[in-house]
Amino acid sequence: METGDSVPSSIQPKRRGLIVSIGLNVAQLVLICVLVLYAFMLNVDLGDVKRRLSKEVETRQKTEGYLIETRNQLTDSLREIEQLKAQLAYKETDYQATATATALPALPVVINFRSSILGKGLVAVIENTSDRYLTVLLSVRNPTLSIAKRFRLELDPRSSTDFGHMEGWQFASGDEVGLYNDEFGALKITVP
Repeated sequence: METGDSVPSSIQPKRRGLIVSIGLNVAQLVLICVLVLYAFMLNVDLGDVKRRLSKEVETRQKTEGYLIETRNQLTDSLREIEQLKAQLAYKETDYQATATATALPALPVVINFRSSILGKGLVAVIENTSDRYLTVLLSVRNPTLSIAKRFRLELDPRSSTDFGHMEGWQFASGDEVGLYNDEFGALKITVP
């Protein structure tokens, strides 16, 4: 019986080695499955992070566009404020000139308008009807475009001067024109 007892004891270590080998293979298979599952979860998380990042980039681009639009609106508003300040300054000087004009004689100047030879708007023909040299301030304003300018003119006695786009202003129908001199009352007309 010794030969019978020795055979099962030699099969037992082989069985143990087979069981250990199968156990290690199962452990490796479980480990591989866990690693594959972990890699899948990382891939899903990476995709989620990419989606969130693309949304954040899109939101940032929209915000930057809104900022640029707001900055442009602010610039336009500031430009409009400056134009309104210029108009207010024009109105203040206009009021002051009117207040002093009530006690002064009429300005000896006649203003007529003709079409420009070059075809750009109208030209003012300013005629000095007096026998003296006159220095006048020509104030023009376009109420439609909300722009105003002032020009200093030297008028010879008994002569006329043309003033149009070549001299700095292209007259249009509805423009407000004022001529001012300290010794005379203001002359104000609207371009027909």
